Amino acid sequence: MGDPLESVDLGPMVSKEARLKVHKQVKSSEKKGARILLGGKISKGIGAFYPVTVLSEVKPGMEVFDDEVFGPVFSIIKAKNEVEALKLANNSSYGLGASIFSENIEKARKIAIEQLNVGMCYVNDFVKSDPELPFGGIKKSGFGRELSLNGFLEFVNVKTIVVNKI
Repeated sequence: MGDPLESVDLGPMVSKEARLKVHKQVKSSEKKGARILLGGKISKGIGAFYPVTVLSEVKPGMEVFDDEVFGPVFSIIKAKNEVEALKLANNSSYGLGASIFSENIEKARKIAIEQLNVGMCYVNDFVKSDPELPFGGIKKSGFGRELSLNGFLEFVNVKTIVVNKI
């Protein structure tokens, strides 16, 4: 962790308040049974740094499952099978993006198109912002898209005129 103008792997969060909110989400989830495997402690020193944190045994009802976490926190959620994994993935009031990693590209593509309730889905890649692709979510993760032609059209006023002959 360090100054993002230097060569570092992790810069600070947007504010100390944001860092505290992430920390509270982690600690609340830990109290409900999540295990901290890495990180989870506010670093000493100046700045709004929060360490990369990995939690296991995460389940619905924990803040790191139910809420968006805007910090370097990764939750490991176990599923018995594909059906349960999809149910867990869709069991959210948010829906920004998802990633599927699979050797079976066609199956993963079908799941991305037909079964995941998100605004963006990447197969064998991580969700990221690309100016050529529409970026945005569904549910509480947003309405509409930014970037690409779709994002550009969000700023266009369309005028409809209907003229009927009398």
